[in-house]
Amino acid sequence: MFGIFLDTETNGLNPYINKIFEIAFKIIDLYTGDIIDEYQSLIKIDKSIFESSNLKSLEITGFTFEELQKGKDISIIQNELITIFKKYTLTDENSFFICQNPSFDRIFVSQIIPPELQTEFNWPYHWLDLASMFWSISIKTKESNKPFLWQNNLSKDIIATTYNLPKEKLPHRAMNGVNHLILCYKSVVGFPFEETK
Repeated sequence: MFGIFLDTETNGLNPYINKIFEIAFKIIDLYTGDIIDEYQSLIKIDKSIFESSNLKSLEITGFTFEELQKGKDISIIQNELITIFKKYTLTDENSFFICQNPSFDRIFVSQIIPPELQTEFNWPYHWLDLASMFWSISIKTKESNKPFLWQNNLSKDIIATTYNLPKEKLPHRAMNGVNHLILCYKSVVGFPFEETK
């Protein structure tokens, strides 16, 4: 079974107005924790799209228009993603996506690979989120006299702090998010047959 640990960066929160700027993922064997492959790309965008960006989003990611001009056209990224998924036969039967916020990432990934194409290629249907995994484990392991760990927040940085892990590196970039997600997942869930290195 494979986990596709994925993160995106965008120029805002509204998928009907805003656009995806960056995508990154690592394909991980969920039994061993071995990295099968990884992918990262900036997406080339028009100046008008950049100028319509939410300023808070640009502050978080630190992207400049000039930097994004080094990205690839979305059609090239689409072909690269399809090629990778075919190479490893990643389907709904053997893999799923793991994200910090899958409802956000999924809709922005759909700007690259529309849902009808995802269905045609039998791409993984399930998008799992780290926060729910953390929440479930905290419910089961709660000490009776202490508050729930998640009462204030379910951010990835709060989860990391709970496990004495560093916060995500700034500025936010998709591969930094993927690496931090894997680090947190390893502490929250783990890989059952991972060899200690």
